[in-house]
Formats: sequence, structure tokens, C-alpha cells
Amino acid sequence: MKILNSSKPTNHFLGFFALLIILGFATEKNIAQEVKKNKSFETENRTIVNSEIDAVIAYVQNHDNLIAQAEEVATDSKETETATDAGAASGANTANGEKLFKSYCASCHSAGSNNLVGPGLAGVSEKYDREWLYKWIKNSTALIESGDAQAIAVYEQYNKVMMPAQPVNNSEIDDILAYIDEYNAAAPAAAASSQAATGEEAVASSEDSGSSPYIIAAIIIVLFIVVIILRKVQYIMRLVDAKSKGEEAPVELTISQAIGQAINANKTIVALLGIVVLVLVAKVGWNAAVGIGVYTGYEPEQPIKFSHELHAGQNGIDCNYCHYSASFSKSAGIPSANLCMNCHTYIQEGPQYGKEEIGKIYAALDFDPVTKTYGPNQKPIQWVKVHNLPDHAYFNHSQHVTVGQIDCSKCHGPVETYTVGKQYAPLTMGWCINCHRETKVQMDGNGYYDEIHKRLPEELKKAYLEDGTITVSELGGIECVKCHY
Repeated sequence: MKILNSSKPTNHFLGFFALLIILGFATEKNIAQEVKKNKSFETENRTIVNSEIDAVIAYVQNHDNLIAQAEEVATDSKETETATDAGAASGANTANGEKLFKSYCASCHSAGSNNLVGPGLAGVSEKYDREWLYKWIKNSTALIESGDAQAIAVYEQYNKVMMPAQPVNNSEIDDILAYIDEYNAAAPAAAASSQAATGEEAVASSEDSGSSPYIIAAIIIVLFIVVIILRKVQYIMRLVDAKSKGEEAPVELTISQAIGQAINANKTIVALLGIVVLVLVAKVGWNAAVGIGVYTGYEPEQPIKFSHELHAGQNGIDCNYCHYSASFSKSAGIPSANLCMNCHTYIQEGPQYGKEEIGKIYAALDFDPVTKTYGPNQKPIQWVKVHNLPDHAYFNHSQHVTVGQIDCSKCHGPVETYTVGKQYAPLTMGWCINCHRETKVQMDGNGYYDEIHKRLPEELKKAYLEDGTITVSELGGIECVKCHY
């Protein structure tokens, strides 16, 4: 082995490159030991100089440190990535999460704690590892088949119902989980606020209903005392005036004597006031007589706080889903509790009253929401009837809904805005007749009416069909026997 001193950069490069080739056939530490021992190393084409050997020795000696540093950087990078994933929920888009939840999750899961087909998702972020949730949501089948103990336990706990794979990525899952966390954080505050508001309203209503008669009575007593004081002052002033003039002292009149004296002195005014009072009394009597049996605005408290606003308004449930007999029967009918269970077998908590009102349905059906089984002690729900026509008046729902194609709101108003069912229209004879005079008969595509029109004499066609509109009254809709027979 020869050691040559050289300072040419080219020779340094060639020597170092040669060493790298040799490193492929021997370990770096063995080469370092050989170099330390001989302090020289000769390649096929040239001899490596001292400075090159020193550089290689320094590289080998620091190699372990370099690897440790690289591993530390990799670990830090992985931890940063994990922290980024774990913290993604805090910066997640909860609005997008709500939309995704309703699209992919809501059919089987509640965002709260109640179980539907699958478990309620409250606290799912804390209960399970985020990486595990990514795998489970994207493909639960694959995770179960891989033998994951946690996945198998969830699968067996919920009757071995397989959750379908969801077409979402990690970012979208973070959005969904953030929405669930936000939903559950807001739920207790909303419930407390609702209860507080309800309590305040009840207290205010109680105070108003309880205090108003006493206030009126107090005002009447005060006014009566004021009248007595003023009469006394008036008498004293008359008495002083009479004494100053040397006249005889006036006699103090009672209240009834004073009123009679005032009437005798102002007979014309009293007569006019009497006529006005008589007219007002007659008007009040007339309104009372006309309003007998008319219950517009009647809004009775029901045994269950069923909200039409929530069901028909927010959730868009068609009227005929619950009142299904309206399309083929005289009566619209009251839906049975079993119909409610089509949804509420799984939806066990409402947005306003929580589990309280839905629990009343379960109580009526003796239903266990955990085991989803029915008991033998079932009882009917005592709903309070809202619309009640006189017995001598005939009305058929199917004739109006199916044949006449009249929208429910025509008689029942904007039901989708009602928190409690109420009577919207007066449902009087005059109201019905006016409707029959104004409502156009739906004859398009109805062969029955086409045949009638063919048989009509020409003079009747001109009278009834010239404007292209036929009202119910023109077909006999205001004849007495249509409703009274």
C-alpha cells in the first residue's frame, strides 16, 4: 500500500467514488477498521491519499449518529402527521359534516346517544382511535375479515348487521365527527334553554292569569273611593258657598239620589246614550248567537305534544301518510300509534322535547325501545278532537281530496306551521257555500264530465262552458240536499 499526498480535487473524487463501490461488498465498520489499521488503501487505478481516508473514517464514525438523526426526523414527521390528522376535526367543516351525516349516516345512526339500527354516535371520537374509525367507516367488512377484535365486537353487539362501505375520505370523516361532537355539545344547552323558556312562560302565564282579576278589582275599589272623596269635597264647597251667602245649608244627597238628579237634568243625552248601549248590546248578542258552534282558532292541549311544524314542515311528511283514509273515506281518521312506530322504532329522541313525548307513544304501546319488543299492556292514546261538524251536516273527505283535488290547506290552513293542531276555518254554512261558488271543478282528464258535456243542449253549453270554467255551485253544489239529507 502506498500513500501519496495529493491536493487535486479530481483525485479526491475518484478515490471517494472507489470507496463507495467497495462499501457495497463489505460493511462500513470493517472498512473503517482496516483503514485505521493500515492507514492506506489502494484501488486498481490509483492510490487513495490520507485526506480521503480521514474523510471516509469520519463518515463511518458518524454514520450511526446520522441514522439516529434521520429516524428522529422521521418520527417527528410521523407524529406531526398524526397530530395533524387528530387535530383536523377542530378545523373541520361542521356544515359539510352535517350534510354528509344526513346523506350517509342518518338512516342508521343518531348523532346523539340513542340507538337506531346502529349505535348512537355521541362520544364516538373519544371512544375509538381516529385511524381505526377511518378504516371502519370506509370498509367495515374488510376490517372485520382482517380479524380486528374491536371491529368484530361492534359487529356482534349490533346483531351482526354489516355496515356498508361509505364513499368518504379522511377529511370528510373528520367533518362528520366534528359535526357529531358539535351536535352533542349543543344538545344539553338547547334542552336547558328550552326548559328554562318553558318554565318562564308557564310562570308568566300563571302570574298573568292569577293577578289580572285582582288588579281589576283593585282599580274598581280605588275609583269608587275617588268618587266618594270627590262628592264629599263637592258638598263641602257647596256648604261653604251657602254659608258665605247666608243661605240655608244644602242637603247632602246619596249616590243614588245624585244619579237620579243628573238624569232628570240631562234627559236628551241620557236617551241617546241609552240607544247606543242598546245597539251595542244587540250587536254583542248577535255575534254570540252567530258564533254558537263556531270554534275558529280552537287549539286544545293534546296528550302528546305532536308538532305538525316538525313533521309536515321541516321533515316534509305528506298529510296523507298519517291521515291516509282521507283519500278514500268520509273521515280523514286519526293515525294509530303503530303508524308512528314506522319511524319512532328508531327515532327515539326529538329535537324539542327529547325522549319525553316519544316515550308516551312507547308507554301506550308497551314498547321497549332497547329490546324493540311489545308488551301486553297496551292502551289507546286519548287524542282531543279539534274539528267537529254538526250531526245534520254531511262532509266527505275523499270527495274533496280525491275527486275535487282540494289541497288540505284550503280548509285546515298552513298546518306545516302549527306546533299544535288547531281549527283554521270557521266551517260555517256560509263559508262552505262561498267556497262552492268560487272553486273550479277539476274536469281535465275526467271522462265522466266529458260525457256530460256532450249531452248538454247548446244553450246550456253557452251558459256554462263559454268561459271554460265550471264552479261547484253550477253543478248543484249549493243545493240543500248536497249536505243535508
